[in-house]
Amino acid sequence: MPVPCHTQAQALPVGDGLAEDGPSFNAAERAAVYRAIALRRDMRHFAPSPPLPDDQLQRLLQAAHAAPSVGLMQPWRFMRLSSPEWRARLQPLVEAERQRTAVALGERDTEFLQLKVDGIRDCAELLAVVLAPDDGTVFGRLSQPRQMAWCSAACAVQNLWLAARAENLGMGWVSMFDPAALASALSLPAGAEPLGLLCLGPVPAFYDRPMLETTGWRQGRPLGDMLMASPPLPSLSPPPSPV
Repeated sequence: MPVPCHTQAQALPVGDGLAEDGPSFNAAERAAVYRAIALRRDMRHFAPSPPLPDDQLQRLLQAAHAAPSVGLMQPWRFMRLSSPEWRARLQPLVEAERQRTAVALGERDTEFLQLKVDGIRDCAELLAVVLAPDDGTVFGRLSQPRQMAWCSAACAVQNLWLAARAENLGMGWVSMFDPAALASALSLPAGAEPLGLLCLGPVPAFYDRPMLETTGWRQGRPLGDMLMASPPLPSLSPPPSPV
């Protein structure tokens, strides 16, 4: 079961694996997977709610832990920070970064400050996702050791996001904080890196479209814009003529 909140942040344990009913998906199961992907949203508005039941939180974390990772390094770590004391401790870090972002945006600062950027005080559960210190894994990451760790941890967050949506819960990934300040607040060991604060819980309603689209901040681009043509292959030198 997940650990309770204490004065010191603690990692949540994970189980041995997810139950499997079989290797194939039927049409309804396949449609449900695609529906969860399509309806997933980065949520900022949460409904008042008690903490999630332990078994539900465990299911969500187990889904995150089932993510793929380069070299099976599993670099993700999760901390439960849902107590009022932790929320009060972390909110100023997010607010400081929100103000810095507004300054960096220049003429759009006022517009930006009207956006809701987190649900730290409102969500049922607040988790931190942390990149563990490098464990020396070489397989698949020799030339990109940190990048592959980041990508692997992001896969775990996406799994958690989709599992939350399937449980009719919202989740928001808060990235507005100074990494060094958050690492210090969480007493992380040397080499560990905070990647996000995850707000998780019931929501009044899921956004029909991404919030940044509905507020007019930015519009998503179609898949066609993301497809790149392959470059021409370099010409090969003709084989040497036989003597």
